[in-house]
Amino acid sequence: MLTKTKEPAQAVDAPTKPMTMIQALRSALDVMMERDPNVVVFGQDVGYFGGVFRVTEGLQAKYGTSRCFDAPINEGGIVGVGVGMAAYGLRPVAEIQFADYFYPAADQIISEAARLRNRSAADFTCPMTIRMPCGGGIYGGQTHSQSPEAIFTHVCGLRTVMPSNPYDAKGLLIAAIECDDPVIFLEPKRLYNGPFDGHHDRPVVPWSKHPMGEVPEGYYRVPLDSASVVREGKDLTVITYGTMTWVSQCAAEETGIDAEIIDLRSIWPMDAQTVIESVKKTGRCVVVHEATRTSGFGAELVAIVQEACFYHLEAPIERVAGWDTPYPHAQEWLYFPGPDRVGAAFKRVMEGS
Repeated sequence: MLTKTKEPAQAVDAPTKPMTMIQALRSALDVMMERDPNVVVFGQDVGYFGGVFRVTEGLQAKYGTSRCFDAPINEGGIVGVGVGMAAYGLRPVAEIQFADYFYPAADQIISEAARLRNRSAADFTCPMTIRMPCGGGIYGGQTHSQSPEAIFTHVCGLRTVMPSNPYDAKGLLIAAIECDDPVIFLEPKRLYNGPFDGHHDRPVVPWSKHPMGEVPEGYYRVPLDSASVVREGKDLTVITYGTMTWVSQCAAEETGIDAEIIDLRSIWPMDAQTVIESVKKTGRCVVVHEATRTSGFGAELVAIVQEACFYHLEAPIERVAGWDTPYPHAQEWLYFPGPDRVGAAFKRVMEGS
């Protein structure tokens, strides 16, 4: 599953408008609900209230209570119902209000959704998308700030996606809904309203002032399993995703190191080809993610690079990640991998040989 999917990019010629990531995700759901009557949206407070972050606002009024509806506070029940819907031909989009709350649904996700195609010898599939706001940077404390992506990447049969901007968010969500496999769609909360470079004491920059906030109003896809080179460079390769895409760009600017930054977008299956080609070019590599360091997905990325690029490496691979503690509330910015920590890793890799 390490090869790049050769799905062609969807041509986009529709008019664009400035959108936050929240608005882009809502637009994706709206587009797909209009195109396909089998798309159903449900979860805690997603109907009348429009979701805790307002991603589903207005969808129930437009499509009715049978297409967008509220569910009890029962994550296992939400995913279990979604698996049944998918097996019978619907394309459910379930929302877990925060990624931290998926644990009661772990059995349904791992034992049912991920295994359905294999255990039925492909008689059934599970075209289900599970949306989960994730990550910190919003003073959410330990139960509203987790990044559990590594758990999902360990499970055969799941796809795991995390966009870093509104344009990708809409295109990836459309591709996820159209996929015949279950997709875990993680949404970094800190990026909902604007890019974030890790400097929490600076004013928030809105998406309306960034090119990636210009989003086509209609249908388009960003292919799953495709990474994006968001910054070209020759000194080192940064492999990252989500909020850390922006922090890494800030670290490159502040250190003056010409880093090539790769936003994975689809964490697993991943676009290994783009990663390997970049590391072979630069000879140095830093892996950055917000989740806990030990057994984080960064360890898998290091292993992939080591196996494929060993004779091209000029220095040991560095990892920058969250600490092996619960996400703190009062000391959030000591936990969050900011541009200073990322920049220090850049310098170590450049000095190593």
